[in-house]
Amino acid sequence: MRLRITHTTEYRYDDPVQYSLQRLRLSPQDGPSQKVLSWNIVVDGAKVEAGFKDQFGNHTHLVSTEGDSNSVHIVASGEVETEDRAGVFGPHQGYVPLWLYLRDTPLTKPGKLIRELARSLSGDDELAKMHDLMGKLNTQVAYETGTTGTETTAEQALEAGHGVCQDHAHAFIGAARVLSLPARYVSGYLLMDDRLEQTATHAWAEVYLQGLGWVGFDAANNHCPDTRYVRIATGLSYADAAPVSGMRIGLAGEDLTVKLMVEATQSQSQSQN
Repeated sequence: MRLRITHTTEYRYDDPVQYSLQRLRLSPQDGPSQKVLSWNIVVDGAKVEAGFKDQFGNHTHLVSTEGDSNSVHIVASGEVETEDRAGVFGPHQGYVPLWLYLRDTPLTKPGKLIRELARSLSGDDELAKMHDLMGKLNTQVAYETGTTGTETTAEQALEAGHGVCQDHAHAFIGAARVLSLPARYVSGYLLMDDRLEQTATHAWAEVYLQGLGWVGFDAANNHCPDTRYVRIATGLSYADAAPVSGMRIGLAGEDLTVKLMVEATQSQSQSQN
């Protein structure tokens, strides 16, 4: 499937910002399940300082403002051709060793509820258990926007019983690591048939399974990634793979607006959250 994506991020400030530095992880890369046909990032109101691949292999840009900026406007757009691999990304690559993906982070650290969930999983093998985990999280954590934030932990989301895709991914990762399975966070885009315009990117989890390599699980939709999914970045948690993150100096109030459009230029697909 060929997907056309336009992702707009705009920061507006009450007063000029003394200094800001933003990290952009907005560039999908060619891989087993996708081929980037075209991609472009346009930044208005900020200076592009550098472009590089981080430790997880994510293509990253640093952009800064200094002195007199009241707004920053970022548009990432292009077309990506996707392939259905039933969620299987494949062998591990890159500089980061697999054992690092067993490390807890503040957002994924398991508590009592995550550990109980991990122990409750059933199946004849690890793949079956991960499918069981995906289904249980889909049931136990209702998809509700505006109920959690970027600092919400996996344990807090499971206790509350609601959250968004970020929370589903963190809980999945935490439970997989309890079972000594390397797991990572994936940020990206998802085609939805019930709307073209969205207000946020998507996220899911991947687990490394012997014989298959990295396999994706989207607990928010109870589905493994297929042709509707485009990968942007990966990491131990959201903190490593956020599409846009950074810091600023100054007391100016900030207003953030995100607009995202994902559309199929060929065949359509079934709707998801």
